[in-house]
Amino acid sequence: MADHIVMHCMIDRVSVLCGVGGYVPSSVVTNADLAGRFDTSDEWIRSRTGIRQRHVVRTGESTGDLAVQAGAAALKNAGVDSVDLVVLATTTPDHPCPATAPAVARGLGLDHVAAFDLGAVCTGFVYGLAAVAGFIAAGLAERVLLIGADTFSTILDPADRGAAAVFGDGAGAVVLRRGDAGELGALLAFDLGSDGDFVDLITVRAGGSKHPLTAGQVPDDHWFSMQGKAVYRHAVRRMAASAQDVLRQVGWRAQDVDWFVGHQANQRILHAVGDQVGIAPERVFVNIDQVGNTVAASIPLALTDATGVLRPGDKVLLTAFGGGITWGSAALIWPALPD
Repeated sequence: MADHIVMHCMIDRVSVLCGVGGYVPSSVVTNADLAGRFDTSDEWIRSRTGIRQRHVVRTGESTGDLAVQAGAAALKNAGVDSVDLVVLATTTPDHPCPATAPAVARGLGLDHVAAFDLGAVCTGFVYGLAAVAGFIAAGLAERVLLIGADTFSTILDPADRGAAAVFGDGAGAVVLRRGDAGELGALLAFDLGSDGDFVDLITVRAGGSKHPLTAGQVPDDHWFSMQGKAVYRHAVRRMAASAQDVLRQVGWRAQDVDWFVGHQANQRILHAVGDQVGIAPERVFVNIDQVGNTVAASIPLALTDATGVLRPGDKVLLTAFGGGITWGSAALIWPALPD
């Protein structure tokens, strides 16, 4: 029987987005660079993914390093220097143990605040938004820093042409504070789900307690793997259904949505989801061409890059799909942010 979990909620004491920030490593890998390593071409990659380039960490640069940079940018954008909680959505933590979030908090000068990691792969940021909303609604935090950061280049098989073309490294962050549903920046509704019947679609098999690594052994299945065609089908169906559920909750029609900001997994997936939901292509925000699939960093990086086109009061729909399998969506009213 499928491990199927669906969460629907409307929140009275809402979270209000009041700052965004992003960071990508300085090292850029273009499609031409990949063509020099693999039997591929710029045209082949762009036609299948929409990606032109991606950023990757250099030796010694970690997920936590990227998270600190993105977090600092979001705090500056929000005009604050303190929060009550730091949540880091990531699948590539600096270490299996301990969590990376406390070190990120320390790196930001946020001493002694609560901090934890959250793992839902590419859906991690949306899950994080809902988790933070719960903390704020319960009165456990007044202001929270939520970061999505991943360095998938560190877990990819060097011989995997497809994964090398798709994934990039990066971090994105938002600051959320307690507020009211009528405010600009308010997060209005969520839909979250999972289906463990498809856990093998997106996975790193070895290295956990089920398939632990032993001394002197580095098995082939310690690399990331993904069943691309099956992931495409599930991603479009699950993201579209989740997005439609959130629209029903808030009473928006598809034509009411000013911007659809989905997980930047693949440009074809983004437009297929938009088409199923009824959102015109010109209202689907895309930045995957510049950064690739940055996993948990994808949506907050997109929001950061979209600040030039998003206007205060815009109705924004977010949706994502990731390993587990997991999916989630959220609706918010875009705030007035500093330039």
